Amino acid sequence: MGPLLFLLGLLIIGLLAKNQSLIVAVAFLLVLKFTGMGDKWFSVIQQKGINWGVTIITIAVLVPIASGEIGFKQLSESLRSYYAWVALLSGIFVAVIASKGLHLLQNDPHITAALVFGTILAVALFKGVAVGPLIGAGIAYMAMKVVGMISGS
Repeated sequence: MGPLLFLLGLLIIGLLAKNQSLIVAVAFLLVLKFTGMGDKWFSVIQQKGINWGVTIITIAVLVPIASGEIGFKQLSESLRSYYAWVALLSGIFVAVIASKGLHLLQNDPHITAALVFGTILAVALFKGVAVGPLIGAGIAYMAMKVVGMISGS
């Protein structure tokens, strides 16, 4: 009964915050749970869902290239701006951080719970975007490494 109440609570938060992503995600999970398909799909989604999400986000980011909206000309023109160089380096940095976060999310359940809860709060209350667990895990990974180096462990 606990998971159902938790999901319903999240649904209410999503509705109050008018957060469509949270509403759809919770509704999807409730449908799986009520139809009995949750036993089969929850573990698959938990194991592969982040990779699926990253793939979908990557597809969305590449659409302007596929549609011809962005090409080599626009890329070369944009790289004349220092803003574009900041964006380029930021993209590299975030992707590297996220790769470390992916490993942490897959292998450390208690960290995953805290990151997911933080992401839910950010999405529901602060109009955040649900990519938070991956980036958050990467930042947590880096912070843990720094603390480990400082403490000598």
